[in-house]
Amino acid sequence: MYLTKMELDTGKRETRKALISPNLLHGAIESSFPGERERRLWRIDEYQGHYYLLLLSSQVPDLTAAARQFGLDGNGPAWRTKSYDPLLARIRNHSIWQFRLTANPTKSVKSSEQNVRGTVRAHTTPNHQMQWLLERCQSHGFSIEPEGAIVVGSQWKRFYKGNNRQHPVSLLAVTFDGLLTVTDEERFRRTLQEGIGRGKAFGMGLLTVMRPVGGRYE
Repeated sequence: MYLTKMELDTGKRETRKALISPNLLHGAIESSFPGERERRLWRIDEYQGHYYLLLLSSQVPDLTAAARQFGLDGNGPAWRTKSYDPLLARIRNHSIWQFRLTANPTKSVKSSEQNVRGTVRAHTTPNHQMQWLLERCQSHGFSIEPEGAIVVGSQWKRFYKGNNRQHPVSLLAVTFDGLLTVTDEERFRRTLQEGIGRGKAFGMGLLTVMRPVGGRYE
């Protein structure tokens, strides 16, 4: 596995559009890999007014076109890629990590009509968003202590699927920060590689971790 980081240029009109319409970045990411499509996790991080694309993939990407469209223009490398395997090898039961997750917390609302599927709706309050995450800890191989994590931001993403703009999509991206403890190392490694929740094609689900003191997200 490989983790790639690319700073985005918010001075570009296309970048500003992509920050609220993740289908634009989804297409650019998919075109950065040869062969058949596969699920790749990614998200946008904001730090001190700068925006970064984080991308986790089984292949090394070629982000030349994406960097030209969304990245910074300059003489240095537009993106950096490193192996994710050393981080995965360090995951152990009972180890404690600082984490960040951008996800799409949702609930299914049952229909009053028989044989009609329920509607998937976003959790819109921080309390319900946090409860959504806590309910998924065990099945994803980790635990979070009470008050051990917070919601640090949320943003609606709105775009259309399809060439004829016939299918409007609205996703609420919620970012969590906090501390977690690994309870099942094999399951947690899968979580790091496969993500959590819905909307993974559009920048949701990527969980990253770092050591609690003075580390960088890995």
